[in-house]
Amino acid sequence: MVHATPTKVLLATTLRPLVVQLSGPLAHGVRLLDQFLHDELTPRTMAEFERNLRALLREVGRRIMAWVLNHLEPESDAEAPARLRFEGQLYRRRGKSRSTVATLFGPVQVWRRLYEPLQGRGHAIHPLELRFGVEAGVATPALAERVGQWAAEHPQRHVLAMLEGDHAVHWSCTSLRKVLASLSAGMAKHRHVSQVEHVVHWLEQARASKGRYRPTLSVGRDGIFVPLQHKVWQEGATATVSVLDRRGKRLGTVYLGHMPESGQGTLTAQLTALLKALLSEVDSDGLRLVYVTDDGYHPNDYYQSVLQKMPDPRRPWRFLEWRRIIDYYHACQYVQQLAEVIFGSGTEGQHWAKRMREQLKTRANGVTRVLQSAAALRHKRGLWGQAKVYEHAYAYLHKRSRWMRYQSYRREHLPIGSGITEAACKIVFTQRLKRSGMSWTKEGGQVILDLRVIWLSGVWGAVHQRYLTSKPLPVTHVHMAKAAQPEQQAA
Repeated sequence: MVHATPTKVLLATTLRPLVVQLSGPLAHGVRLLDQFLHDELTPRTMAEFERNLRALLREVGRRIMAWVLNHLEPESDAEAPARLRFEGQLYRRRGKSRSTVATLFGPVQVWRRLYEPLQGRGHAIHPLELRFGVEAGVATPALAERVGQWAAEHPQRHVLAMLEGDHAVHWSCTSLRKVLASLSAGMAKHRHVSQVEHVVHWLEQARASKGRYRPTLSVGRDGIFVPLQHKVWQEGATATVSVLDRRGKRLGTVYLGHMPESGQGTLTAQLTALLKALLSEVDSDGLRLVYVTDDGYHPNDYYQSVLQKMPDPRRPWRFLEWRRIIDYYHACQYVQQLAEVIFGSGTEGQHWAKRMREQLKTRANGVTRVLQSAAALRHKRGLWGQAKVYEHAYAYLHKRSRWMRYQSYRREHLPIGSGITEAACKIVFTQRLKRSGMSWTKEGGQVILDLRVIWLSGVWGAVHQRYLTSKPLPVTHVHMAKAAQPEQQAA
């Protein structure tokens, strides 16, 4: 005869109410299965069965979640701690109240105990919610994470529709924004360290790759105009850090993005901190450091004021050697301007521009050849367009010629275009923040950008785990006098 242990008896007694709660859905499941097996199998009956089964399993999960969450705290006040300490402050026990918490299985009603500040300062807390990590007071960590991933990719109305369809959760726009703001603020604090780890991993892969050249750490930044409220457009900023192996193949990219800000100081600080942390982990002597951009004001200012003066973290007595490259395709736009003012709009100008673009890319001192040809043609033919356009395009190419050695860059498997950063403007900003009819506050847009750069950088899982681990938890407070009693009795 097998005797039940006390633990098994206690567990069976405790779980009996849950089993009773699940008996209805389980009986419904048996009927659903029996009906499906006896009906004629058609695509329609299969679709109905699958949808009904999914709804049934979700209801079973919802009832289990409700039961579990309502049995995590002692039922009796006397069994709960009288005092708790949380973030340096003492709280005293009060009664229970009810709240609705959204889960992956749907909304559940949770009775949780309230603790109020002992000194009467600050907000009351619900230790149970802090323990299981409820987000913004309305969502479990798993559901909040899924909502954050959705919001990084989809507009608000689509997220609300997916919440309703997949999880039977009906939120207002206010509730959704509250959860996203809380999640974004918490996760953004851990983006930096996770991105550093990710890039260091790529650099290790790059060093192990085959090829004659050292791995490349390629950096870029660019600006893009963002629609704000009241029909105002201002320039946001994005930056990329990419790793290329010894043959110039890109292994991965991490992204940064910030809403419009005067001077773009926040993005500059984030990018600089990221680069310094990376080059503290990895010896710069084993890398080629490349900065690829157009020559806009902020990209140029960052090169001159930050990169050129950035000390090697491992050798503070010397500066890092950054190799600057002006985006080839941006330079080609100025070649096209020269063609238009020299030849007009005919095919002759198009043929010349095509030939000059090829010279610029494939010939040594290609930019010098372009400028010499343009000067000779101007002297011979004169100009069709405004002389100011010619002078501006000619001066742009001439002034930056030392950063346009594209033949050499291609031979050394270095990037010649800022396509990665140009694409970042599209995938970080345009695809999410510049859809038809959208306008943003700077604060609301930054919530989405912080989530989006984490998602696009491929570090979402690591960041979210760090965020959950970092959340402070309440602890039971023991009075010193009571704690000393056992010691006195032992003495």
